Amino acid sequence: MKSKLFDYIDRDNFIYNLSGLTKLVCFICMTFSVMFSYDIRYILFVMVLSVIFFRMSEISFKQIKLMTIYVIIFLAMNFILTFIFSPQYGVEIYGTKHEMFHIAGRYVVTQEQLLYQVTKVTKYASVVPLGMIFLLTTNPSEFAASINRVGCNYKAAYALSLTLRYFPDMIRDYQDIALAQQSRGLDLSRKEKLGTRVKNVMNICVPLIFSTLDRIELISNAMDLRGFGKKKKRTWYVAKPLYKQDWMAMGFALCVFLGSLFMTFFVNQSRFFNPFV
Repeated sequence: MKSKLFDYIDRDNFIYNLSGLTKLVCFICMTFSVMFSYDIRYILFVMVLSVIFFRMSEISFKQIKLMTIYVIIFLAMNFILTFIFSPQYGVEIYGTKHEMFHIAGRYVVTQEQLLYQVTKVTKYASVVPLGMIFLLTTNPSEFAASINRVGCNYKAAYALSLTLRYFPDMIRDYQDIALAQQSRGLDLSRKEKLGTRVKNVMNICVPLIFSTLDRIELISNAMDLRGFGKKKKRTWYVAKPLYKQDWMAMGFALCVFLGSLFMTFFVNQSRFFNPFV
């Protein structure tokens, strides 16, 4: 079965029925609320919200399986490399040092460094479900129509729509080319050495690049033949108005963002939550 990674599949639930503009505003507000703050309590709160929204969207695990593996690998590498290159950064931030155990040289595991790194990883992990929701539940054409209606140039909106549509098309092309190459004897299994497998993957990437260029030329010619860009405005077939649920969702996302600012400037009086003082 072919992968559905980045592929939009229409469903009937609260998340899918929101406007593309609404989902963009919610994604930006909740992402900014996490990225601006280093209060792990608030970040965990946003993470719980993002998981709840993800469950509400009814996205199947098959769609996100490969993406989840990549995210876990990225988070693990980020955690390890942060400690290797900045093992005392947490001590500098919080101004105290509570040593847990010594490894070697300047590599000392402290409570401050552990809190900083766990907070940093949690920030990334809380944003990933939000990004998945936005990518997998938003109709590219409807999203382009929404952002065009609020003032974005329709050429830029249409380019963004084509970009979102390109991901599943590119994955399908890669799978088709890979199957064709394997039928000709190209081995991508674990039986081959790593260097050989990398070389074989490159043999797939080259025809993928050429097929992508052909697709770009085809779409460009089709747009030129239909007079795209001739006039300053255009209509949209899948334009969706903002309903009550859209305003409620954007209001909730704005409250989450304002809550992050409140925790930063009034509760912690800093971007960092410091439990060591």
